[in-house]
Amino acid sequence: MEKPDTNASKDQDHCQLSEKYKQIYLPLTYSLIFILGLPLNGIVLWLCWRQTKPWSGATIYLVNLVVTDLLYVLTLPFLLVTYVLGDSWPFGELSCRLVRFLFYTNLYGGILLLACISVDRFLGVCHPLRSLPYRTRWHAQLGATTTWALVLLQLLPTLAFSHTDYINGKVICYDMTSPGKFDQYYAYSMVVMLSGFVFPSLVILTCHFLMIRSLTKPQETLTRTGKVARAKSIRTILLVCGLFVISFLPFHITRSFYLMVHFLSSQDCQLLTAASIAHKIWRPLVSMNSCLNPILYFLSGVNNGVRLLKKLRQNKVDEHPAGAPGRLPRALEIWVLPR
Repeated sequence: MEKPDTNASKDQDHCQLSEKYKQIYLPLTYSLIFILGLPLNGIVLWLCWRQTKPWSGATIYLVNLVVTDLLYVLTLPFLLVTYVLGDSWPFGELSCRLVRFLFYTNLYGGILLLACISVDRFLGVCHPLRSLPYRTRWHAQLGATTTWALVLLQLLPTLAFSHTDYINGKVICYDMTSPGKFDQYYAYSMVVMLSGFVFPSLVILTCHFLMIRSLTKPQETLTRTGKVARAKSIRTILLVCGLFVISFLPFHITRSFYLMVHFLSSQDCQLLTAASIAHKIWRPLVSMNSCLNPILYFLSGVNNGVRLLKKLRQNKVDEHPAGAPGRLPRALEIWVLPR
């Protein structure tokens, strides 16, 4: 929920910024995320639960990623009802703080878990033997627990910044914070962006770059099939990087621009309008990762998940001998299996 952004309400009153578009755009995007995200993440969680335990390290990271997505998706009905009521928040103070908190928990928890998955994949591809003592279930559990601890620690202040207020005859839920706390919120947001997005992004992109460099090294003994599989693995890695950048970078750029414009109390109406629209357009789009994560990382990033899909098609697979068309694609095996 974006309104009210009363951090610079005087600027908006002066410029008469129109936000009617969001009454259609935001409900549509949030409805789409809910309709897709709930069943997709639910199916992945169910399949992981059904598989033979103990879980692998990759599955542990995936389950935690799915949990963050589900927690956020379950808050979307609150926002949809609020838009139907014309930005009025009828759910009380506690739910207001919790919905805001869970949005950022999904956002930064998801990024940190993707960083953990990237490091795990990098070690498996580039250091398959030396990394065996470190790519264990215990280390994965430690990594996931540490991720949750870091995310909760850095996001606790959002519970204080977000709250309800009574404005223009109705109760509203601040998306960021009230005008009196905006300077503190601006400084806090910049720190969270660095620790929760910039640093993990560097880790993710570096790991994927090193994996591509390892896979592109000349290998004279590599067969034609192996070369094709390696090329497909490289394309998968590039897809992961591309989707990550598209999902998260525009949001953080537009959000930083939006916060900076209001922090500087700009009186430029065109600038205020551009900052407001850009932020409100990208805010729900960043949540689309809740739908992309189960598809991308279930199909191309977790070995046990791929094996589960193979098991569901067991009748068809049994009809083909090893290496025949019914076999699990070797490209996926190269990308997901420890080596």
